[in-house]
Amino acid sequence: MSRILVTGGAGFVASDLAIKLASDPANDVTVVDNLLTGDRAKLPTSLPPNMHFIKCDVNRYEDISAVFYAHRFEHVFHYAAVVGVKRTTDNPVMVLRDIDGLRNVLDLAKNTGVKRVLYSSSSEVYGEPVEIPQNEKTTPLNSKLPYAIVKNIGEAFLRSYHKEYGLDYTVFRFFNTYGPKQSRDFVVSKFIRAALANEDITLYGDGLQTRTFCYIEDNVDACIAAYKGTSVLNDVVNIGSDVEITIKDLAKLIVELTGSSSKLVHLPPLEEGDMTRRMPDITLMRSLLGRELLPLRTGLERILAHSTVAN
Repeated sequence: MSRILVTGGAGFVASDLAIKLASDPANDVTVVDNLLTGDRAKLPTSLPPNMHFIKCDVNRYEDISAVFYAHRFEHVFHYAAVVGVKRTTDNPVMVLRDIDGLRNVLDLAKNTGVKRVLYSSSSEVYGEPVEIPQNEKTTPLNSKLPYAIVKNIGEAFLRSYHKEYGLDYTVFRFFNTYGPKQSRDFVVSKFIRAALANEDITLYGDGLQTRTFCYIEDNVDACIAAYKGTSVLNDVVNIGSDVEITIKDLAKLIVELTGSSSKLVHLPPLEEGDMTRRMPDITLMRSLLGRELLPLRTGLERILAHSTVAN
């Protein structure tokens, strides 16, 4: 049985990852989360026998070390982090503390026989685009935001621990991911919530900044394929969609799909963190998936069907 740790496992992406890993009876999955931004409700109320939840702060060595020494993991998915553009720009010191968690995880991994650490980095490391599509090998990392700097430092830590201690790693650079369990303060869930209530949908600036949106299932399946294989061993892979849409058109699409009477309202642009354009090269991700990604319209329809059932 493969012993796997998922940090930040009560978060949106990590919870679905942990559930998918635990669906394989050959895996024993331990989820840790301090529940600062995670939510225990994102995990099953009744956990299967091969899945365990521990409330734990990876930034506190005395908390996370006990978990590592008790379970002796073979693989670690390190997803614990402060997330969200506004939250991370409003709380830069809190973001910097995530460096402590990364160091704790890597030190404990190398000292307890972990085979590989799989790390959730971010598209934020690319900053404002200097080339499109943004490629893992050729696109410079030029963001000055604390969140992006911490993710970049994380990637450097992994490369350094591999070089000095032989600890294998994989870096996932996540672009926008969406799905039914996403937190309320992210763009897709925020727009859907407003549209269903026929409330104004607010856009920062002219709304012409572009993003790509990857459905949660595509994200998780690609990451698990990377974990099972060696094509991204000691390397980096973009995880996202390569179909661009403006934020304004995203709002219009959600209004159309919901039959909403919501109006689009423009607010002043964000002072920082709202990049004008973002679109990854996902050649490597496509090879991991071995299939096409779910179209945005279909993914939104799935969320809306889920919302209808939930309400």
